[in-house]
Amino acid sequence: MSERVAVYIDFDNVVISRYDDVHGKQAWRKDDPRQHGQPAGSKDPIDVKLTAARVDIGAIIDFAASFGSVSLSRAYADWSVPVNASYRTELIERSLHLVQLFHASGVKNGADIRLAVDAVEDLMRHPEITHVVLVAGDSDFVPLAQSCKQLGRYVVGIGVTGSTSRALVSACNEFIDYAHLPGVTPAPVSEAKKPDVADKPAATKSAKRSPKNSAAVAATNLLVRATRVGLQKSDDDWVHAGGVKSQMQRMDPAFKEKSLGFSSFRAFVESRGDQVVSKVAENGQLMVRLK
Repeated sequence: MSERVAVYIDFDNVVISRYDDVHGKQAWRKDDPRQHGQPAGSKDPIDVKLTAARVDIGAIIDFAASFGSVSLSRAYADWSVPVNASYRTELIERSLHLVQLFHASGVKNGADIRLAVDAVEDLMRHPEITHVVLVAGDSDFVPLAQSCKQLGRYVVGIGVTGSTSRALVSACNEFIDYAHLPGVTPAPVSEAKKPDVADKPAATKSAKRSPKNSAAVAATNLLVRATRVGLQKSDDDWVHAGGVKSQMQRMDPAFKEKSLGFSSFRAFVESRGDQVVSKVAENGQLMVRLK
């Protein structure tokens, strides 16, 4: 049976999270850009900021299509709001079903509930769906991800840095940060996120504690743990690197070697020479063992 994919986008969440990621924490709340429609050529400062943080719908759907044929896709938002309506053409061109959600007083997570109900109903009606791509970040979606997995579906999460629950990442079979999707253009660094010149010396001193280096350390520890698990199941002193990578992604669905700056898993493994040893077997497969 060929793979079929269902895509669910908590659109308000993604737009707001991307804006905050590009322009700084709480930037959306401070600027309140909901009523801006981003007209072409606008010099309005808010429109310019919205354009810089614009979500690439094509990149999301293209990535979803890498798992199989996208047979069902829904985006949830209040489409009467200008900032959301400005995406209408792109969404329709990509055949997304736009689910209207008016913001009723006192209902904070209406999109979460509606999306979850629709997803479960869709999976019950369409047993041919093999993959669920969930574009969201709230921990409220953890039960949905778990339910989809219990129904035998492979769950792929897409979220935005700084706005995604770690619990949701763990609940997915695979997870990727929106900024790391193929085709997404790196956003320009906003003034709010540029380091102060006076802070440069301090930043240099703390380089070893930077997020990028912290991520590399975490990935190294993950590699060691996954290799150790593989060796426990093997009668040999070596394990296949492909199996190690699969184990790493099961242990941490957010692991992606490309997000660490490596072109391949082999390059990542070879860079961890102080922890593991690698070799190419006679059949051409990369093998790994602990140093």
